[in-house]
Parts: sequence; C-alpha cells; structure tokens
Amino acid sequence: MAGVSVAASVHEQAALRLGGLDQRYTPVRRALVTTLATAGRPLSIPEILEVNEALPQSSAYRNVTALIEAGVVRRVTGVDDHGRFELAEELAGHHHHLACARCGTVEDIVPSPRLERAMDEAARVVAEEQGYQVTGHQFDLVGTCPTCQLAPDAPTMPNARGAL
Repeated sequence: MAGVSVAASVHEQAALRLGGLDQRYTPVRRALVTTLATAGRPLSIPEILEVNEALPQSSAYRNVTALIEAGVVRRVTGVDDHGRFELAEELAGHHHHLACARCGTVEDIVPSPRLERAMDEAARVVAEEQGYQVTGHQFDLVGTCPTCQLAPDAPTMPNARGAL
C-alpha cells in the first residue's frame, strides 16, 4: 500500500481507540486500517489478504477482531456467508451499501441529501409507530451489480437475503 495516503486523523483515532483498551496500534493494524480506508467498499478477509499478501490469515482475523473491539472497524453483513469489514462510520463518514445478490460484492454509496431526508422521515415514522427512539440508521440495498447483469445465467448467491 505504499504511496496510498490515508488521513492522519484516521490513524490517530485508531491509535487512540486501541490505546483506550490498552492495545497497541501495530504495523499490521495500521496496514489493515489503510487497506480498508482506501478500498472504497467493505472487504472480506480474502480480499484484505489479496492486498496484504504477507499477512497471515490468522493474523488478519485476530487483528480485525481487535479493531472491531476498539470501534475502529465494523462488520458489514452481506448477502452471502462472508463477513466484510470497513472503517467505523465515525472514521469513514456516513454512507449506505449496495449488495449484489449474485457475486456478493458490497459497495459503498454516499447518500444524497434527498435520500437522507427520506430516511429521516422513515425513521421518524417507525419510531412513532413502534415507540423506539431512533438514534441512527443503516440503509442497504440488494440487487445485481453491472458485471453480473452482463451474465444473465449466473446463479444468485445460495444464501442471498432480501436485505442485509
């Protein structure tokens, strides 16, 4: 990942959050944060390992778990059985997801102000009807990515769910 710039504040926040749990911000954890920060979408462990070829799989799982516990990384559930990981919203910014029901890819989408207003209204209605106090939202859409649309005979993911 040489030459890839990640805002120093992301690394500073990661170090602070880990330090709050008496954990160190090791070079492996820094590489994981850089990988997730520059990916532009949530990544599975195999995808993370493709970018960080020298990283052992067990080390990737162990360090991603530590980053989750520190609130640096969050797990994103896709339409298949593979967990995907991204930086926590406080570090990466508010966004939503598109998930392909065929290949399992999950992509980030930055919401427009119009979408956010609609989501806020929907949250208000749900809160009113169910008696909840809504403090945030996550919005994930499931469909078929452009690549899979070009292969109409490709099967849908066996465990694909209608929502993330």
